[in-house]
Amino acid sequence: MAKSVAHKIGSSSFIVGFVLSLFVGFVQTYFGKVSAVTVSTVILMGIIVGLINITGKESINFLLAAVALVIVTKIGGDILMKVVTIGPYLENIFNSIMIFVSAATMIVALKLIYDIAKDV
Repeated sequence: MAKSVAHKIGSSSFIVGFVLSLFVGFVQTYFGKVSAVTVSTVILMGIIVGLINITGKESINFLLAAVALVIVTKIGGDILMKVVTIGPYLENIFNSIMIFVSAATMIVALKLIYDIAKDV
């Protein structure tokens, strides 16, 4: 029962964090800035996802996907900016998603390092 509640919290955190990341990307492009509270909420959702939603067996795949996302976001950012009309929106949305995923990645990486270190 407790695992089910934790899974629901983790899944909900992922959905809320992802949708909030999309929202932050749109708002940042349209208004030019977002509040620190909104960005902090995106980071908090990422931390919750990293703590609850990513299990030990999923850690390596998650970290690999996160590294790919960071690389694509950084390299593709310059290219996306050049797309007429929607380029700035895409760039800011990807950056917001990267903030969300980076927070989760930090937690998952620390958990994995701890698991490796405790076995030594």
